[in-house]
Amino acid sequence: MKKETKKVVFVAHAAVIAALYVVLTQLSASLGLASGAIQIRISEALTILPYFTPAAIPGLFVGCFLSNLLTGSVLWDILFGSLATLLGALGTWFLRKHKYLAWAPPAAANIMIVPWVLKFAYGVPDAVPYLMVTVGIGEVIACGAAGTLLLLALERHRLAVFAE
Repeated sequence: MKKETKKVVFVAHAAVIAALYVVLTQLSASLGLASGAIQIRISEALTILPYFTPAAIPGLFVGCFLSNLLTGSVLWDILFGSLATLLGALGTWFLRKHKYLAWAPPAAANIMIVPWVLKFAYGVPDAVPYLMVTVGIGEVIACGAAGTLLLLALERHRLAVFAE
């Protein structure tokens, strides 16, 4: 495949992933799951996608940024929440040889960053360690369970879905 074609495919994959992240976050928000101490963003299942393609890294970052912007998050959440997603996506890319660990970097990044955002940007009265547990529960459900199921479902169609 030509170099220019590869770039177009990369950008297209990133854009589709960003759009899916936004739509799934909006769905989670409409169900009351996208924010608060326990967050189960359906879109977080997509954070395993860097296992398949590096295009998922910018796609997830842009998708999270837009989602936080569109759901009315405060500036610190838009910035640091998106940063957590970017760090998690990079971690998944670096651990791509370890299929069953693909969900761990996004969960860890969110567990380490989001509680501080909740505490200081939103004034949530709970202690940060407690918020780490509650955010962790949501991340294990969204990234761990749903993300791993998504990874296993996509794996057999990997070449068709993520062909370069």
